[in-house]
Amino acid sequence: MSEANGKFVWHELMTTDVNAAKGFYGEVVGWKTESGPGGGDYWIWTMGDAPLGGLTTLQEEHKKAGAPPHWMGTIATDDVDATLKKALALGGKVLVPATEMPEVGRFAVLADPQGASFGVLTSSAETQLPERGALGAFSWAELNTTDWKSAWKFYSELFGWKKTSSMDMGDDMGEYFMFTKEGDESMGGMSDAANMMKAPAHWLFYANVKDADETAQRLGKMGAKVLNGPMDVPGGDRIAQCMDPQGGMFAIYSAGTGTKK
Repeated sequence: MSEANGKFVWHELMTTDVNAAKGFYGEVVGWKTESGPGGGDYWIWTMGDAPLGGLTTLQEEHKKAGAPPHWMGTIATDDVDATLKKALALGGKVLVPATEMPEVGRFAVLADPQGASFGVLTSSAETQLPERGALGAFSWAELNTTDWKSAWKFYSELFGWKKTSSMDMGDDMGEYFMFTKEGDESMGGMSDAANMMKAPAHWLFYANVKDADETAQRLGKMGAKVLNGPMDVPGGDRIAQCMDPQGGMFAIYSAGTGTKK
């Protein structure tokens, strides 16, 4: 089993204005872009020499179906086809069937039983896990869903995720449940926040910035919105949930005096 198995290894933005997104995230997070395999309308986000994810235009049929610009996370698996079969048995859906991607591997897109989409990938080469604590890296994956307990059953059985801890977020949010693939450091959390947001179930990804407060202050001048925060999280760290100028939701995180658990 690969070390990357069951972990988020790629984050892809599908948007309505690729050039504007390049400039925006380059300014906010410090990412650069380079042309993807085969060129065309696919770009690779990079931080230093490390590739972090992809960028492409939201397809017309997806826009007509009502899909907004959005980020999608991809989870590594040792066998895409077996993962698809198991996901279907657990109540998930296949949105994009397993496809061979030259120089990349075998890839598919799924939706969990509540409708949140995610990718799965069996890489053709050894996957280099990004350093989650580095500036510009994605450090947290958050599932805002409508029934987190059902979602947890799906993901834990599909990827072998394990509980780390949970906390009561009050009457509106309810329980915030945190998980990992291995060890005791959480890699994400989930709650029934989509009900409160009156939004479909979705994944939200947190990118590391030097100062969440300073970054949030700049967003309005760049045509973006701060939807929630900046605020403290346990350990003295700071986060904010945001929307980019094209309407894609993302979040920022800056480390404080402790480590996010």
